[in-house]
Amino acid sequence: MVEVRQARYFIAVAEELHFGRAADRLKMSQPPLSQAILQLERQLGATLLNRSSRSVLLTEAGHVFLEQCRILVGASERAREVAELASSGRSGTLRLGAVTSAFSELLPDVLRRFRESRPQVDLQVSEIDSHHGRDALMRRELDVAVIRQSVTGRQLKSLPLRRDHFVVAMPKDHRLAGGGKSGPEPVSLADFRDDPWVWLPRHISPDYHDELVAACRQAGFSPEAHHYANSIHSQLAMVECGLGVTLVPESSARQHPGSSIVWRELRRRVDLVELSVVSRAGGGEQLVEHFIECFRPEG
Repeated sequence: MVEVRQARYFIAVAEELHFGRAADRLKMSQPPLSQAILQLERQLGATLLNRSSRSVLLTEAGHVFLEQCRILVGASERAREVAELASSGRSGTLRLGAVTSAFSELLPDVLRRFRESRPQVDLQVSEIDSHHGRDALMRRELDVAVIRQSVTGRQLKSLPLRRDHFVVAMPKDHRLAGGGKSGPEPVSLADFRDDPWVWLPRHISPDYHDELVAACRQAGFSPEAHHYANSIHSQLAMVECGLGVTLVPESSARQHPGSSIVWRELRRRVDLVELSVVSRAGGGEQLVEHFIECFRPEG
């Protein structure tokens, strides 16, 4: 197998057609260079150079071998450059998972800044639920996740991004809708204890489901689930159809385009777990660290 060092030696001699000049170019003495080329010819079983007291000329085999040496050295240089870019976080692949709500407010500007600053990075994005994000990070299927997460333990680290809170979503003809899209008067969650509820099954999103249950129990009742949705968007769509009421994050209610839905703040505010950017602890991965840095405001 021809080594990159041997290829560099041969390229210098083949381009200079003079061992002395080639040695100067390589910053080495001439005898070791001559020995290296002789050893290369013996290794290949081919004469690459015709030597005389007056000239050095390439043989036909030498011409063909020169082109292959240039390819070998070029590949070596590209491999070195790619490794340097990857180690500095300027290239490679970043696998991002994020909950649905992150795509509408937090991520657009962050992804723009990241793509502008790291155009050579292959960014792979997946919509996930919070508990799936934690698991995927631990299994190294994701590099970073934007999820509802506050306590991470020793194996994950978390940077809080924002807090959200629950609001009640109801059809526009509900007795407590008050006629306005988002009237100023907060409502008591207990006032909805007898309403049919649009619910999210626990297997869809355990964290979110448990927060819904905890909020209702804190208000003194267990909601009666009549209808089931597979996402917050579907919850709101079913409320808009007049099927019942539900609790949703305020940011999700505000972004829902429907005109047949009303949301109300709660008198006793129920905060949600912080939306955070989470990665593996102790990783020291430059690409991940740069992505997290993109969450900080510009300027």
